[in-house]
Amino acid sequence: MGETVRRTIFVRGAVQGVGFRWWTRARALELGLVGHARNTADGRVEVVAQGPAEAVDALEALLRESPTTTRRPGHVESVVVQAGVPRDGTTGFVER
Repeated sequence: MGETVRRTIFVRGAVQGVGFRWWTRARALELGLVGHARNTADGRVEVVAQGPAEAVDALEALLRESPTTTRRPGHVESVVVQAGVPRDGTTGFVER
């Protein structure tokens, strides 16, 4: 297994109220990631994903892909990624 990384991914577009957080949580769990997906007051969804670098890369790619390819709900206009420091004791992946 590769290096453990933590990234905060801000997704802008029509991503609130359409099942986007639920879909993201399902993909993250399939990839073995921990973290959360939550709505922000400015209309974005904040995704914090921690796990093997390859799995976090895969989730980021899914968030960027066309919804016709991934069957992802909503419409993504932009994705901004911030690297973070992995945290011990983080478990599960939740919608907030």
